Amino acid sequence: MMERDPIEEDSMTAVLSLVDPRLLERHDLTVDDLADLPEDLRYELIDGRLVLTPHALPIHQIIVNRTVNAVEAQCPEFEYVVNGEQAVRMGLRSELKPDVVLIRAEGANRSPVLPADVPLVVEIISRSSKHYDRNNKMKDYALAGIPHYWIIDPLDVQVTFTQYRLGVDGNYHRQLQTDELVTIHEPWEITLDLPAWTRKRDYLDEVGRPDR
Repeated sequence: MMERDPIEEDSMTAVLSLVDPRLLERHDLTVDDLADLPEDLRYELIDGRLVLTPHALPIHQIIVNRTVNAVEAQCPEFEYVVNGEQAVRMGLRSELKPDVVLIRAEGANRSPVLPADVPLVVEIISRSSKHYDRNNKMKDYALAGIPHYWIIDPLDVQVTFTQYRLGVDGNYHRQLQTDELVTIHEPWEITLDLPAWTRKRDYLDEVGRPDR
């Protein structure tokens, strides 16, 4: 069994205090049932169940921000919006919050946004999400018809990037996996400096105090 991170445990305790415990016991929730939850609460609705997630470590948010900046660098000015942790309505009883979401402008004036308006989602792997991001979420995003899915893994020896594209068979197919400086060309030219992200992560690990 994987050892729980004390920081994640403290974060989860704080998150739980913001939610009516009765919601966590239900398996029939809809997206509309969650409309009054605090906006800064990190949660997803999965098949009618409210799933809470602890606030991520700073390196996770650093990579989210750098990914957003990379996608925005040559993004057409008016056609798209790039958001971090944007809710995507996957169905009546499912609402996911990818770490980075690219949204067509005509669908960006609502939340949660609809999958038909989302050409790209990005998940940054964390200890609590690595299995779900690589399996269940991949299937959910493919079923919703989202054309591009990226996974960035800061838990590997080097920070890695994996690019998937939706095929005509309705499944994602891996296009690229790398831990190097990379420029991809879908949905437009985007450069990700993975070695720089690895150096940042390793430095934070090196200088971090052991009083966890």
